[in-house]
Amino acid sequence: MLDNTDYTPRLKALYKDSIRAALKEEFGYKNDMQIPALEKIVLNIGCGRAAVKDSKKAKSAQADLTLIAGQKALTTTAKNSIAGFRVREGMPMGAKVTLRGDRMYEFLDRLITVAMPRIRDFRGVKPSFDGRGNFATGLKEHIVFPEIDFDKVDENWGMDIVIATTANTDAEAKSLLKAFNMPFNA
Repeated sequence: MLDNTDYTPRLKALYKDSIRAALKEEFGYKNDMQIPALEKIVLNIGCGRAAVKDSKKAKSAQADLTLIAGQKALTTTAKNSIAGFRVREGMPMGAKVTLRGDRMYEFLDRLITVAMPRIRDFRGVKPSFDGRGNFATGLKEHIVFPEIDFDKVDENWGMDIVIATTANTDAEAKSLLKAFNMPFNA
């Protein structure tokens, strides 16, 4: 990200300039505060069995997620011991990061314009909303992001992406994400 104080992410400027007005007209909002906006994006990598066999795998996932997000990722740990899976309480199991503000818009831009087109046999994302205007999707491989050096990757991680919005309904949230050019398949 640039250190220039006048810099505004492309999608943030697009939202302020045209998306807000389009959503206000589409849903007939009377107040500007009713217009849905992006709240946060949460990224998560779970290592699963790989972390049980080798504790360094969680550190590797954390380093990769930090590169992707542009912000330090936290290591997630097991809350309970599960003897059948050889998991102990407090054992590192993955990594997560929450993006807000400019970093959130920058990540969404890279996800839609760079990473998703690099997915093999990509036909769009399935609209998966929770009923309260939040969208969740997953990637099978984290190596679709250009920040990850393909040659240095020891293991491909799956990745969960949750986009939280201020929308009250799924229709409002879908309309908001479509305005950002999210490639829905249905």
